[in-house]
Amino acid sequence: MKFLVRKRRTAPAVIIVALIDVLIVLVIFLLVTTTFKQVPALRLTLPASQQAPKAGATENPPLIVSIAVVGTNDVLLLGADGFALTLESLTGQLKARAAKNPNLKLVVRADKDAHWEKVVQVMDAAKAANITNLSAFTKSPGKP
Repeated sequence: MKFLVRKRRTAPAVIIVALIDVLIVLVIFLLVTTTFKQVPALRLTLPASQQAPKAGATENPPLIVSIAVVGTNDVLLLGADGFALTLESLTGQLKARAAKNPNLKLVVRADKDAHWEKVVQVMDAAKAANITNLSAFTKSPGKP
């Protein structure tokens, strides 16, 4: 009787270098073809300096929202005459005025001690009213 001698099989070799090359090509392909989420930036129109030519003399005057600090509370004042109102009524007023004038310009004038949260709430109310042109008032140094 003849016995067969079987050879031991060696485990198949995996070529790691080729695998790494394929994975790098795959990662590069995914990075190139991926679209990233665009985060909208806040666009502010900064006030013009005194030396710049005055623009807007013939345009519609902007609507002014003032944020004043009275005691420990922030008070919202609307318009040049400055009548006080709440955030909900401000949103309603802005929606009504934006419906009348789609090119309405809003100017936020906040006290230096006003809470930033109130300024952001006014910006949110302007966005809810579809007002896209938003400016902020500052004062010149040395002037009251």
